[in-house]
Amino acid sequence: MNALQIAATGMDAQQMRVEVISNNLANMNTTAYNARRAEFADLMYRQVQAPGSVSAASGAVLPVGVQLGMGVRPAAVMMNVEQGPSKQTNGELDVAIEGNGYIEVALPSGISGYTRDGAMKMTGDGLLVTAEGYPIVPNITIPDGAKSVNITPEGEVYAKFDGQVDPELLGQITLATFTNEAGLEATGNNNYLETSASGAPQVGAAGAEGRGTFRQGYLEASSVDAVRQITELIEAQRGYELNAKVITAADQMLGATTQIR
Repeated sequence: MNALQIAATGMDAQQMRVEVISNNLANMNTTAYNARRAEFADLMYRQVQAPGSVSAASGAVLPVGVQLGMGVRPAAVMMNVEQGPSKQTNGELDVAIEGNGYIEVALPSGISGYTRDGAMKMTGDGLLVTAEGYPIVPNITIPDGAKSVNITPEGEVYAKFDGQVDPELLGQITLATFTNEAGLEATGNNNYLETSASGAPQVGAAGAEGRGTFRQGYLEASSVDAVRQITELIEAQRGYELNAKVITAADQMLGATTQIR
């Protein structure tokens, strides 16, 4: 009897779904977090009688056949690429990305990482970095004595100094876009890495060639819908319980078969 094994795959699938939902709910307040969704596919089928085969008794072609499924398997954990709502912080170095694009950062390993977390900080030398201390690419340094910093929608960073009428341009924050954002590798700390599935980054100025723009004084909130996640959690729990009941029923049937023998 394959019902025990099939139901076990169903329980594993629902457990994985709960783990994904749990991570979403844990990150419902994480800046620029994109909710994930577990996706599944059915396993191979045991072909007792293949559709279209000829019946030996009557010689007729079977319109349907007998195909017995062997369970379910995880197919993917899909990142829902959708922008979260912008949350006002009034932080001078906070920027929300409105539209497509990721800020490029220099990781300690020497490779580039990509993030939508625009909560930038400043080191003792005035270098703009992420909350984890990763420098923004290209490097932008705010000189000592700057009275205020202004970041335009195109990513141009201006600083105003005493005795100067016009603000000074310090640099421009660029954005990177990818052909398949869902193919990026999540590494934690709100960072992603380029993969062969995501395609190479196309880096350029914000607001050009389909890239989004910056909004100073705001941060992108998590895209997690708590109500939807709770609904899916209830569905996953019910699915797990039903598969557990199948195991119980199959075990009782096997017990009855053993007694008959």
